[in-house]
Amino acid sequence: MTQAAQEAKAPAKKEETVVKLVKMSDGREVAFAGKRKMVKETIVDEKSAAVRFDFINGQTRTFKIPNSLVLRCAAHGASQKIGDEAAGTTDVEDIVVAIDDVIARLGKGEWGATRAAGDGFAGSSIVIRAIGEVTGKSAEEVKAFLQKKLDDAKAREEKLSRAELYASFRNPTSKTGKVIERMEKEKAAKEVKFNSDDLLKELK
Repeated sequence: MTQAAQEAKAPAKKEETVVKLVKMSDGREVAFAGKRKMVKETIVDEKSAAVRFDFINGQTRTFKIPNSLVLRCAAHGASQKIGDEAAGTTDVEDIVVAIDDVIARLGKGEWGATRAAGDGFAGSSIVIRAIGEVTGKSAEEVKAFLQKKLDDAKAREEKLSRAELYASFRNPTSKTGKVIERMEKEKAAKEVKFNSDDLLKELK
């Protein structure tokens, strides 16, 4: 294979994100990554809350939230924060699991916790139901058990994603794996628009 062919076959290198440092009108320096034109920052202390908007042209604006709007803004922020957790998840039962998870984290004061690669909730609801069916435990008990496994791995500085943990219960030779296979078949059967056997009868 020629060098030109090898270069054509090789995956394109991802361009590095360019970061531009801009001196703001108040003297601060703010980094703007890639095509970003504006950077938002929340400023919270014991007495007040504000949002600062920095623009790539050096301008900056700060909105100090009046006391009359603090609770409304807090509710809006919680709505956005919680709703964002389910982004990219399509199954409604998985969305509920994702929302439950972020509500539990926020309830413990863990605002800054973010999802890493493999920590999505796609397929999680059926795994939780299968474990519950095999063990007789409630959904809340199962979720607490799974979260403890993830937390324990993190405390030991071991890499264990939610996807990897859930995949272990999908092993087709395991009790939960067999239940998951059955549940997925039942779900697929409910989603079809026609009974294929009836259609074949029409063909004959």
